[in-house]
Amino acid sequence: MQKLEAHEMPLYKVFSSDYDFRIPNYQRPYAWEPEQAVQLLTDLTEALERGTEEPYFLGSLVLVKESGKPRADVIDGQQRLTTLTILLSVLRDLTEAPELKQALHKLVNQPGDPILGRKPQPRLTPRQRDADFFRKHVQTSGALEKLLGLDRATLPTDAQQAVLDNAMALRAELVRWPEDRRLALVRMLGERTFLVVVATPDLESAHRIFSVMNSRGLDLSPTDIFKSTVIGAIKVPQDSEDCARKWEDAEEALGRDDFADLFLHLRMIYEKKRAEGKLLKEFPAQVLSHYLPDKAETFVNDVIVPYAEAYAQIRDARYEASSGSEKVNAWFKRLRQTDNNDWRPAALWALHNHEHDPVWLDRFLGALERLSASMFIRRVYTTPRVTRFAELLRQLDQGLGLDSPALALTDAERADTRARLEGELYLVAKIRKYVLLRVDELLSEAHGVTYDLPLITVEHVLPQNPDPGSRWTDLFDEDQRAHWTHRLGNLVLLNRVKNSVAQNYDFATKKAKYFTGSSGSVPFALTSQVLRHDDWTPEVLEAQQRHLVGLLAGAWSL
Repeated sequence: MQKLEAHEMPLYKVFSSDYDFRIPNYQRPYAWEPEQAVQLLTDLTEALERGTEEPYFLGSLVLVKESGKPRADVIDGQQRLTTLTILLSVLRDLTEAPELKQALHKLVNQPGDPILGRKPQPRLTPRQRDADFFRKHVQTSGALEKLLGLDRATLPTDAQQAVLDNAMALRAELVRWPEDRRLALVRMLGERTFLVVVATPDLESAHRIFSVMNSRGLDLSPTDIFKSTVIGAIKVPQDSEDCARKWEDAEEALGRDDFADLFLHLRMIYEKKRAEGKLLKEFPAQVLSHYLPDKAETFVNDVIVPYAEAYAQIRDARYEASSGSEKVNAWFKRLRQTDNNDWRPAALWALHNHEHDPVWLDRFLGALERLSASMFIRRVYTTPRVTRFAELLRQLDQGLGLDSPALALTDAERADTRARLEGELYLVAKIRKYVLLRVDELLSEAHGVTYDLPLITVEHVLPQNPDPGSRWTDLFDEDQRAHWTHRLGNLVLLNRVKNSVAQNYDFATKKAKYFTGSSGSVPFALTSQVLRHDDWTPEVLEAQQRHLVGLLAGAWSL
């Protein structure tokens, strides 16, 4: 049975020859921001100002460490240890007292001892990508000035940028302190600041502790725990390092939130049913069990890396091919305009399995957009929507491809979709702008057109409440207004705030003063088409309704 040790350790014993802290390469990068670093200093300051001798606890560390040996792999506590090292280094470089400077330097770096056979070395060694930078710019005495002079934009990793940001923030606070106050803080750090150090020689038990003891640091995400499990299962150090780097590159490329979403989509791709529990519980059983313990590298190289790239191509619409890429990217842009991402696992599957076939992707994504748009317009609830896409993934895995029944709309679904397009669209707030932008693209004949505008609004041509005695009441009787006001044919897109007065202008005035921008033009093909009419009569509106519904019905084969 592996021995578990847990002790309250004063800070001067934590930063001593008892521990040689190493951050394993599979750990996530250092990521504390100035707000968290300054909060740590604020907490210490408040403890100092209370003027009591009561101990101050900084939280916990979880280590893989054999009893009696200093080597300690940090499983939980990297953010805190790194920030404390930065804090001690800032205090060291600010003090003018030689003895205090030397004492602080010994907390940051182990001095050599020829009698005990110890070599001089840093107390903390970050991940390999950042270790040299940290030693040179933080742990080396007097390095702070050079660190603060670096151009943040030239630093190659987010971790190095975080080190610079936090060093600047801590120095900005401490440089205002008088020397005697900084000395008092150092004494408090050494004498009555404690960490709870939990150590076990067994990596698996350390991971179990790691998953429940993150009481003060950056919140763990399920992907952090999956990473520690997967990379920890790779026995060859160089292979482990290579896979950790690939994992981190994928996470940095997508960003933390999108990378977390990728794992939700991967779970759907593998399990093909709606989640019933938390990802932390389901993903190991439903996905990782296919690869661990012997195929961890395969999971990184054949799943994480290509699917992360596919996710980025979908999100950024940057699929590349010798021909046909424009059409594929246009579908990605259209799909992203719906109000959910439930279609994304199927798109990821398609890109992963047919990356080099843009013709197939064009056909598949067109059908996927049609299905997604129809469910969006029909306001299909989450459970039946997710169930439909799960069934599609099952059929794709069975080799049905473009003939997958779940990809096609039934006669009833087509009829319902068309009926909603023909109905009082404006009253369905969630879909009206989406439908108008989609039909605007069809009118513009551009692939996946998007507008980089701060504001897009939907406006009526025939007003909702025309003034009594206006030309509108002459052109449309009450029944006609009740029938046509909120339908697709009577709606336009504007890039301006709605104006309650201008809404009721007669058509000619409305065109000139409300629908047309200050430059005399409008960015939307839909609105431009309306401006070409001399008057807005029931006959014109009915023709516009038939034309627009027909365009959408043709695009979606309704």
